[in-house]
Amino acid sequence: MSDGTPIILTADRTLMSNYVGGMFLGFSSCVPAGFIPPYFYFKIFCPPVDVSREGAAVLAPYGTRKIEAALLEYGFDEKDVMVVSPEHLSRALGPDTKVVGITETDPMGIGPATTTFRGLFGGYPQMAWMFLQLLLRIRLSKYKPKIIVGGPGAWQLEEEYNRKVLGIESVVIGEGEIVVPPLFEKVVKGKNIPGVVYGDPVPEEKIPLIRRPGVCGLVEIARGCGRGCKFCTPTLKSFRCQPLDYILKEVEINVRFGNPYILLHAEDILRYKAKGIKINRGEVLKLFQTVSSHPGVKSVEISHFALSSIAAAPDLVEGISHILELDSKNWLSGQTGLETGSIRMINQHMLGKCKPFKPEEWPDVVAQAFRVLNENHWVPVSTLILGLPHETEKDIFDTLHLIRELRSFKSMIVPLFFVAMGTLGKEKSFTLNDMKAAHTELLLECWEHNLNWLPELVNEYRGIKSPLRRKVLSLITGFASLFARQIFQICREDYENNIQSFINDYNTGKVRKGLLRFTKLFDRFQRLRKESK
Repeated sequence: MSDGTPIILTADRTLMSNYVGGMFLGFSSCVPAGFIPPYFYFKIFCPPVDVSREGAAVLAPYGTRKIEAALLEYGFDEKDVMVVSPEHLSRALGPDTKVVGITETDPMGIGPATTTFRGLFGGYPQMAWMFLQLLLRIRLSKYKPKIIVGGPGAWQLEEEYNRKVLGIESVVIGEGEIVVPPLFEKVVKGKNIPGVVYGDPVPEEKIPLIRRPGVCGLVEIARGCGRGCKFCTPTLKSFRCQPLDYILKEVEINVRFGNPYILLHAEDILRYKAKGIKINRGEVLKLFQTVSSHPGVKSVEISHFALSSIAAAPDLVEGISHILELDSKNWLSGQTGLETGSIRMINQHMLGKCKPFKPEEWPDVVAQAFRVLNENHWVPVSTLILGLPHETEKDIFDTLHLIRELRSFKSMIVPLFFVAMGTLGKEKSFTLNDMKAAHTELLLECWEHNLNWLPELVNEYRGIKSPLRRKVLSLITGFASLFARQIFQICREDYENNIQSFINDYNTGKVRKGLLRFTKLFDRFQRLRKESK
């Protein structure tokens, strides 16, 4: 080990965490670095994964585990491939290290969530900052391995200038299980490699089983989507499902390594084994029944679902809830795309999102889906897009009207700036400067909705196993809610929803003079932020 491992796989520090069992806490990596004091952030929200005696990560991002498995199946020896967290790189780096492969979600901080937080709060996103630190750590070592980056955010590094400035040898855009092993083999043999490698969708029978567990017990049951939303990349990929025995093998790997909390991942969990858009109820129920009853499994969570699938199959939602024994204090959560309340925007950018319903039915589909979810103890975390191309003020108000209809449903609605990607890659991304008063009202309406539900959600979220962490997060949530409501009131009443002027005055300290109840607490928080930098 002193001579180094030939192939090292890693990820930035924000991805190398189990998020105290709460996957959605991972979104905290999108906020600006220093917004939460680093020591506090990495202790409460994002503690490091455990490591073995040799320094190998016990848990790692699921994509990293897939690449690890692909390399081993290709023929690389176990002793020549090591997954490590950034803090333990020095234990794996050495003169024999030829390549470091990095999994990354948002390396430049220009994804939808980071772009939104950056626009509103300024600063540099925590994830992108940690990625730069990881690169620096590798480049400043006395060994000079080649750096290859892949993962959902690799598209941000496609330009040659970005790669050269950062010292990245190559990026892999797309699915990597087939293209990465021969690429790494070339590096190990001292051969030149291209700056950009594109990976096509991998047939399900060629996707290798993970050898060790991923963070939060994630198990992929399907890839792709096929609904064709123009602003998104997963929706443009063909939809493929894994057989149940394959899924159970990965569940067993997680359980065997002491990870009994399983997170089933797909772009739409209800479309498992579906034929096109038509839901296969029997296979979905069989999936949940089999996984939840597997020896050693303590709970089953999900990553994503589609609102149109929920509205189309309320009986299926009820069946899953029965299998998982959900109730008002033991609920299921997942991410979903609400995106807009405008029928015109649905027709223009996301025709497939509403199927099997018609675009004209979308607002009713959303409301019906939220009702079904709440009745069956599912809590949606819904994204909403601000600034879709060719959006009009009427489109914004149509969305605002829909959001107000959803007030009574336990949920989170997260407004995000439009980022030019997918087939809309040539459009202009939405920025703070593009925000109109109607956008601001929609943004504030969404966050008032969230603040109404956040204390209850934090208090009940079963992903947070530690009572102490739950208490700390509850205190933070309580303070943030009171503070945010004061901010919203000032933005509306004193600035008439001119968010650009409001943020400018806030950053120069003028706004804080009106927050008499919170000035001391806020200033103390600001001092903690400065001291932690």
